[in-house]
Amino acid sequence: MTDKQIQVGWRIKLGFALFIASISWPILLPVMPVLGFSGTAIASFSGAMLVAAEIMIIAGAAIAGKDGFAFIKQKVFGFLKSYGPPQEVSRARYIFGLIVFCIPVGLGWAWPYVGDYLPSLQVNLLVYAIAGDVMLLISLFILGGAFWDKLRSLFIHSAYVVVPEK
Repeated sequence: MTDKQIQVGWRIKLGFALFIASISWPILLPVMPVLGFSGTAIASFSGAMLVAAEIMIIAGAAIAGKDGFAFIKQKVFGFLKSYGPPQEVSRARYIFGLIVFCIPVGLGWAWPYVGDYLPSLQVNLLVYAIAGDVMLLISLFILGGAFWDKLRSLFIHSAYVVVPEK
């Protein structure tokens, strides 16, 4: 079914609102300590949020119905897909992406060996770890969809390499 065939009524809107509410609850977690909630209250809220979010997704799907849920899914994944990496990228972009990909991997491998010789890095270890993780994620988007397929093939036993001739 296309967007034109599905009438967006109150049921689909309510189902979509429940879906959005169920995935946006975690935004409250970092705010709760600032508002003065205790650790016990935050932990209790997290547990209740986990159960409530699942119930809200199921309720949203039930309220929207089969066609409404298909419409919601199409809109959400269509939005996410529009911001995904392209399948093919230029040679320069691919080389740059490989460099950005290899830096955190190389530093993560070398850190146990050279970490003691770089005391300034020991102080800010968490910052460098987060920066490395962010670089790794960004590199996957720079490298494009074809790299995702190459990475995926590492975990498929029957996958074979096809090297193009020059």
